Amino acid sequence: MIKEKLPTEEKIKEPIEEAEEKEAKEVNIKKVAEIREEKKRFTIEEREEKETKKKIEEWNPKTKLGKAVKEGKIKNIDDVLKQKIFESEIVDSLLHLKSDLLLIGQSKGKFGGGKRRAWRQTQKKTAEGNVPTFACMVAVGNEDGYIGLGYGRAKETLPARTKALRDAKLNVIKVERGCGSFDCLCKEKHSIPFKTEGKCGSLRVILIPAPQGTGLVIGNECKKILRLAGIKDVYSKTFGQTRTTFNMAKACIEALKNINKTKK
Repeated sequence: MIKEKLPTEEKIKEPIEEAEEKEAKEVNIKKVAEIREEKKRFTIEEREEKETKKKIEEWNPKTKLGKAVKEGKIKNIDDVLKQKIFESEIVDSLLHLKSDLLLIGQSKGKFGGGKRRAWRQTQKKTAEGNVPTFACMVAVGNEDGYIGLGYGRAKETLPARTKALRDAKLNVIKVERGCGSFDCLCKEKHSIPFKTEGKCGSLRVILIPAPQGTGLVIGNECKKILRLAGIKDVYSKTFGQTRTTFNMAKACIEALKNINKTKK
């Protein structure tokens, strides 16, 4: 009988060590990618904060309200919202706002287009050719009861975004929050105080109070608005052409406005 040579311990360990090294490398690559994404996010937020601070420092107010805010005579945003706002820097100096783009456009593609996108592109026929314009909708809020919605159009994407951002800051409103659900006995401001309704075009949105832990049972674009407003739990019903995000967002804002009207 010929005896087979058994593999030594070192030869057995080699493939195991190689496999462990590969796994460690893959884990490290994933961690590095996550860290880079977080850094990008923080750099964008820090850049926006620096830009807003620089704007406020260089701001030369032209209205009486703006001068009063710049001098420090008015420090409460509720006193500002009682009047008509003409300068976005007034809101920037009194509130720390976060912004989010709503997907109102659609990318070009076969059979009517592809994925949803933030820019709505339209074209005008002229003698020189097609002239494209871009439009976008921005929601701003401090996640603590203040929300604004703005719309902007321009020949390029970035100017359209800046216009929409300024418009959203000028249209900031206060949202009354509460706990109006009969399933929840807490007194925290996590939902809305009572049932409310908003309408825009053929579209109707009904918001209903929900108990804690329910979440936002509504479309993705309205979720962005309610999160920025500081609402965590809500039920909803929608009627009409719900695919038009433009009208959906406006109807949601109208429903939040009607809370203040009914409250009075």
